[in-house]
Parts: sequence; C-alpha cells; structure tokens
Amino acid sequence: MGLFKSKEERRIERDMKIRQGIRRIEKAIAEQNKFTDEFVKNARQAKTIGDTQSYAFIRSSLKKTAAIKKLLERQLLAVKNALLIKRQAEASADFAGAMSLMASEVAKLYGGMNLAQTQLAWEKAMAQSQSMEERMALFLDGLQDAAAADVSAAPAEAISDAEIDRMIEAEEAVEKSREAQQMSALRAELAELKGESADKEAK
Repeated sequence: MGLFKSKEERRIERDMKIRQGIRRIEKAIAEQNKFTDEFVKNARQAKTIGDTQSYAFIRSSLKKTAAIKKLLERQLLAVKNALLIKRQAEASADFAGAMSLMASEVAKLYGGMNLAQTQLAWEKAMAQSQSMEERMALFLDGLQDAAAADVSAAPAEAISDAEIDRMIEAEEAVEKSREAQQMSALRAELAELKGESADKEAK
C-alpha cells in the first residue's frame, strides 16, 4: 500500500516520525536527569560510610551521564533546527508551485507570448524545491539514526571532578537544611506541648 500513498501522506508520515524522534530524545534527557539525582544520592551515601572506591566509581558515572545528556541535548537541538529548515523548504516549495501555476495560466491567457521563458524558470525553481525537500528528508533520516546510535562513545569530560563534588556537597547542604528545619519544627511542637502541660498542672 505504501507505493500508492500521495506525496502529502508521505510528508505527514515523515513529520510524525520526526515528532516521535523528538519525543524519544526528550524522554532520554529526562531519564538522564533522574539518573543524575540517583547517582548523587548514592555518592552521598558512599561518602557518609567512607567508601572511597564506590564514591570514585559513582563520580565517574555522573561524568558519563552528564556527557550523554549534553550529547542528547545537542541532538535534540539539531533535529529541531532541521525541522524548521524543512518547514521553510516546504513553504518555499508551495510558493514556487503556486507561482509556476500562475505563470502557466498567464502564458495560456496570452498565448505564451513573452512568458515561455518565465514559465521555464518557475518550473526549474519548482524542481529545485522538490529536490531540496528530498535531500532534507534524507538529512533528517540521518539525524534520527544518529539520535538512536550508541551514546557510549560520548566524551567523558563533559563535567569535571570538582563540579561533581560541588553537586554532591550541594545535595548534602540541602539535606542538612531540611533536617534542621524538621528539628526546629519538632522543638517548637515539643515546647508547645510542654506549655500546655504546665498550664494544666497550674490549674
């Protein structure tokens, strides 16, 4: 059945595949964020128990995760930019097609006088636009293949050891602040209970 699809149907299918590819990349980026959070928690635990070997391994994993995320973000940006270029090319193709039709109609009305060259020029422009659209489709297919490729070859130095340590220390500071707030709330509640008890005894 694919052989009998119209040009518009094929265009819609390509657009759907592109949007699906964008959603998959966005989901992969969100997953890397979750992985980062989990690695930071594990690093804090390793640091707490003094497991330097696990800490070093987790820090390396965090660096790799950051590199993968950066690569995915670059791929997402490239696909989005290519989609914009594709839409621009389609708009140009629509314009060229409309002008080609108008040139043809005007040529018929005037018996082709002095318009044959214009008509040929527009037909050539239309052919070029169609060729550009086909090349753009191949280019987008290549980007999708790149997005699905193994990202294990990503550079491992997207984030430094010092930055990893700061991430872990920041998480520790947030946790300590949270614990301090909880302790303060418990002390206030306890003081309030003691106050109520003292009032009852006074009565």
